[in-house]
Amino acid sequence: MKTAPGRWGLAQTAAALLLSGYAGTALPHTHMPPANPGQAVASRSAKPTLAIGATIDAQGRIWLTRVENRTLLVSYSTDEGRHFSAPVTVNAEPENIGAEGESRPKIAVTRNGTLHLTWTLLLPQPYTGEIRYARSTDGGRTYSAPITINDDKRLTSHRFDSLVSDGGDRLAIVWLDGRDRDAAKEKGDAFAGASVYFARSDDDGASFLANRKLTDHTCECCRTALTWTADGPVALWRNVYGTHTRDFALAHLDSGKLQRLAEDEWNIDACPHHGGGIATGGDGTLHAVWYTQGKNRQGLFYRQAEGDRMSAPMAFGNPQAQAGHATVAADGQTVLITWREFDGQAYGAMAMLSRDGGISWNEPRRIATTEGAADYPIPLIHSDRMHVVWNTLREGIRIMEVE
Repeated sequence: MKTAPGRWGLAQTAAALLLSGYAGTALPHTHMPPANPGQAVASRSAKPTLAIGATIDAQGRIWLTRVENRTLLVSYSTDEGRHFSAPVTVNAEPENIGAEGESRPKIAVTRNGTLHLTWTLLLPQPYTGEIRYARSTDGGRTYSAPITINDDKRLTSHRFDSLVSDGGDRLAIVWLDGRDRDAAKEKGDAFAGASVYFARSDDDGASFLANRKLTDHTCECCRTALTWTADGPVALWRNVYGTHTRDFALAHLDSGKLQRLAEDEWNIDACPHHGGGIATGGDGTLHAVWYTQGKNRQGLFYRQAEGDRMSAPMAFGNPQAQAGHATVAADGQTVLITWREFDGQAYGAMAMLSRDGGISWNEPRRIATTEGAADYPIPLIHSDRMHVVWNTLREGIRIMEVE
């Protein structure tokens, strides 16, 4: 990997939001389904969780959404995380919200200030859920009553949602859906994995078009990812090729064109619980990151995609430190990748920066550590300012600037 020289700085601030509970993200990532299907029991007293959502708006305000006591809360900071506004409740009625590991609430803010939230409502039956949505048109002071986005009315799996806005009136939501798998089983037909469905809004979330299927036969428990390009929204997910090959694919939602991101040939008869990330800097280039233990390559990888052209996969992260759960953000030629590592003693929030659209990179840096449970770090970019949001059990939410 060619590495360009660069200057790194770190301004770490203690956020005013401290989480006092933990719901299972302390263990290093695994590559088999967990013993617990991740369902929340209605009678269980829910604790705060470490899996949070974060974004940055056109004014540079950092917005956070987190779950506490079955309630989705939203706060914002105007001073890069030194202080946060009082949290505002999104759902008036408590819900069992998926907020651990690969499942977390999502938040997006448009240029006109509308806030959009999505999350997965976990139902009592194993592996079942619904995709929920709410918005605020008054700057986060109040929120609309949550609605269910999946329109099939089936008691089945609707989970691992992603949310993206074009910054204006257009919005897309993608999720993994079990409706076609269940229908196939009812007929006695074979069906591998789940399906990818999506919904579009062209009026700033006031209404949504009917659900549309993007593809069948996807991994059931790896997070999805979304970004908005000049050609519309693009989704990334772990697909099932053949019988048990679980490699990543991407697709433009408007055209439905599918592309295989990499032929890693990871053959595994289980869900790795390890999704990827995708971003665009606005120039038509897609930046994708993913994890694999395939026959052809193992570990974390980065690659650019523009039309049918793709760069060679670039490895990053330390496999000996269980490097995983990478995410990427991009703005123009600035690309920021974050991921988590564990050295046997402490978790580290890792970051790697490119100033030339992913051609060359600074050396990876561990920008923070914690000896307790930790979420996966989230990268944010705004006006050439780069931040990493990291939630840990011991230190709470930290906002760290990368220079």
